[in-house]
Formats: sequence, C-alpha cells, structure tokens
Amino acid sequence: MSARALPVRFTSLKLIYVSRNFILAFCIFFLGGNVLQSQISDSERQKRETFLNSREQIRPLPPEPRPTSRPRPKPTARPRPKPTAVPTAVPTAVPTERPARPAIRVTPTSEPEEKTPGATPSPTATRPRATPTLEPTRRPPRVVVPPEASPVPEAPITIKKSGAEKTEIVAAPRSWWGGPRWRYITGNVRKGIDRSPVKRGRWKYIVVHNSGTRQGNARIFDRYHRKVRKMPNGLAYHFVIGNGTSSGDGEIELGPRWVGQINGGHVRSDYLNYISLGICLVGDFNRDLPTRKQLEALDELIRYLRTRCGKVEGKYSIVRAHKQINPVPTDCPGDRFPLQWLRKRFD
Repeated sequence: MSARALPVRFTSLKLIYVSRNFILAFCIFFLGGNVLQSQISDSERQKRETFLNSREQIRPLPPEPRPTSRPRPKPTARPRPKPTAVPTAVPTAVPTERPARPAIRVTPTSEPEEKTPGATPSPTATRPRATPTLEPTRRPPRVVVPPEASPVPEAPITIKKSGAEKTEIVAAPRSWWGGPRWRYITGNVRKGIDRSPVKRGRWKYIVVHNSGTRQGNARIFDRYHRKVRKMPNGLAYHFVIGNGTSSGDGEIELGPRWVGQINGGHVRSDYLNYISLGICLVGDFNRDLPTRKQLEALDELIRYLRTRCGKVEGKYSIVRAHKQINPVPTDCPGDRFPLQWLRKRFD
C-alpha cells in the first residue's frame, strides 16, 4: 500500500466512525426523546386526571335566593257583631192629673152650609174661616204604650230595696292582766291604733314594703309624697318603722291614712289600696338587711293589727310582701328581706 492511499483510508475510517457516532447519537436522542415524551405525557395525563377529579368534586354552591317582596295580606274587615236587642221592660206610668192650663183651641163658629139635593159642590167654593177662641182645657193624660204593642220583648223587672249600709265597728282589744306585753307598741301608738274606727272586713291584707332609702321617717316620706308625687292624702303607707337614722330603731309611726281610715297609695291597684294596709320599713334591703329591732317591731305590729281589724269569715288579715301582691313586677321589699321568715311567721 502506498503512502498516498493511507490518508484516504484513514479519512474513510474517520467518516465511518463519525457517521457511526452520529447514528448512535441520533438513536439515543430519538429513543430518549420518546421515553422522555412518554414520561412527560404520563405526568401530564396524571395531573390532568387529578385536576378533572378535583374539579368534579368541587360543586358550585347554589345561588342565593333573591329576596322577593311578599305580598302583603289585604286587610279584611272584621265582621261586626250583630246588634242584639236588649230586653228592656217598658215601665207603665200611672197617669197623674196636672193642674189645668189655659190652652188655645181652634173651633169653627160658622154654621155648616146647607146642601141642595142633586147639587154637587164646586171646586172653587170657599170654606168659611174659623175664628180662634180661648177655651181653658185640661191637658190629656200621658198615653203609655202597653208591652204587647212594643217591639222590644218584655223582661221582668227586679227591684231590690236596700236601706243604709250597716257597718260594724270592731272594738279595740282590752288589755288584761297577764296578757301579751308589747315592747314596741307603746302607749301612744296603741292609743292611736285603737282610736280609729275600724270597720269589720275592711282591711283584708297587710302589705310589707321598704323605703328604698337608707334613712327617713314618716314626716320626710309624707312631705315627699305630697310635694313630689302629688298625693293629696300625703304618706302612702299607714305605718312606718324606723331603722335608727331619722327615727328610733324599731320605732312605729302612724300615718294620716290610718288615723282617717283612708285607702293607701302603696300598691298599683285602687282596689288593693282600698282593702290593704301598708307598713314601710326604712332601709334599702337590696343592699342592707333589716335590723333585728325592725323585724321585732314588725312582728308585734302585724299581730296587733290582725287582732284590731278582726276576723273576716273566720280568718285574720293576710300578710304579704309587696312583690307578692303587686300587679306590676317589683323587687320591694328587697332581695335581702327575710321573706321566708315572713311566710313562716304569718301563713
């Protein structure tokens, strides 16, 4: 082999080697691309399936209903009750004679016309005028329509005769030797209670209150009720028991309503004010407790008043706290007032 043929052969071998490498690289690239594309397509397919699955699971919320104006009901006229005829009796009046009064009566003074047989009166014939004459006559009695002719059905009339109302005054209890000894009902207080004329059955209830203030007495409360609350009878309670600030601890004061036996002004009911006595303990029992002397004085006063007012149908006056009997809700005589003691003592 010549030296000239060696480079040609070397060149051909180089070309073969390069072409082989190129073919090998192309195969690798093609196969790797297919594998990579298959991997990419698998991952994309998996992502797409995951997205579609999640999209199916997400359900859109239904749209909120728009507020629609409700048709207002047309006002319907209420059927009016048919008026029913109330049976009322027509009283029969007894005709009474009244004194005669001169009345004007019109009487014709001309004589009647003479009628000719066979003649007809003409329409233009003038009648004679009547001249009025004064003639004293009696007034006719009042005409009463009998019940049979009246359209209103007849009903019986019941007349109940009642004379003057009889009221029994309860006598004051006598003080016997060895009777109960009153510590807080002094001689003046007892005289004031016994002096008033108490009607039997008038006072059916005894109501216990608190003033809502930490000090005060009957005179101060009376002025407040007259000036501020405009009560013409003054103090709304019948009795006041002091707590030692403006009056003595356990001191019982009489109000003008007990002295005059006037209905109270301590309950939100006119009827209950008429039949119930009011006892006010000075103090704010939502914050403080009543004193021991106040409770002892209250016990003595209630027991004496029940005896003084007498029994009604075999029972003494009923004792209640203000919040137990008031028609409107109230906390009087306070949350710290011993209500259980009051019930246990006088029920």
